[in-house]
Amino acid sequence: MERLDDLGFFHVVAVSETLTAAARELDVSLPVVSKRLKALERRLDVRLVHRGARRLTLTAEGELYASRVEAILDQVRELDDLVSHRSGDLRGPLVVQATLGLGRAHVAPLVGEFTARHPRVRVRLHTSALPLRPQRREFDVAVHVGPPPDSTLRMRRLARNRRVPCAAPSYLERQGVPERIEDLAGHDCIVLRENEGDFAVWRFGGTAQPRQVRVRGSLSSNDGDIVTEWALQGRGIVMRSEWQVRSYLDSGALVRVLPGVPTPPADIYALLADDVHVPRRTTELIAHLAAQLPDRLAPPS
Repeated sequence: MERLDDLGFFHVVAVSETLTAAARELDVSLPVVSKRLKALERRLDVRLVHRGARRLTLTAEGELYASRVEAILDQVRELDDLVSHRSGDLRGPLVVQATLGLGRAHVAPLVGEFTARHPRVRVRLHTSALPLRPQRREFDVAVHVGPPPDSTLRMRRLARNRRVPCAAPSYLERQGVPERIEDLAGHDCIVLRENEGDFAVWRFGGTAQPRQVRVRGSLSSNDGDIVTEWALQGRGIVMRSEWQVRSYLDSGALVRVLPGVPTPPADIYALLADDVHVPRRTTELIAHLAAQLPDRLAPPS
């Protein structure tokens, strides 16, 4: 039993950026984590982790140990799921990752509903503006907006969505209304710095005829609520998910820019690793999100 506990401990260390982050995750002090890691390395007679000033990295032996640990823990999860399935009860831990805005507005309430129905499931919801890192196995299921960043992930579409350019009427009255995609290059555009890639390139059109333009402006942020608020204040044009700005478009607080130009899909997906057993609590949560999220995002009738 102690050896199995060591496996769970090292898995947390292996997916953490630093030992301090691992200590937070394990809810213990940093000295406790350091001492336990040293004891594990002493027992195995091998160094598992390079301790860097900024971040930790695994040694070659640590990489091998971490991969085997993941496989063993997956077998344990599969056994737990088999037992709980026979009892008809959902139970166990579930780590969910989501983007900040969608996580706060919609994923959190739906997760709350799910745990109310299944009180023996323990969900930890992590919201972040940082890029998704599937290789670090930081989540059981991630709710992601737009094309998945890793083709090896298993995915299920939860809701349809697009990103649309929009601005406050006061900005358009002051600076004029863009008539072509190319006109955006001469406007103050508010950039949302999320995920990876070139934040300042806005994409239009479908998959058959994609088009793009590089925008510029004096304001940018990694927080979607902040850039939306700047747009509402008339400080520029913003490209936001339709679900995020629909109420403002309906009320007239924001106006769709270039309404005749299509934008690529930015659908909302549930993502999970394709090489591990998926517990029933995970599939049931995904089914709950898929059933409820479209109605929450739909425009009022």
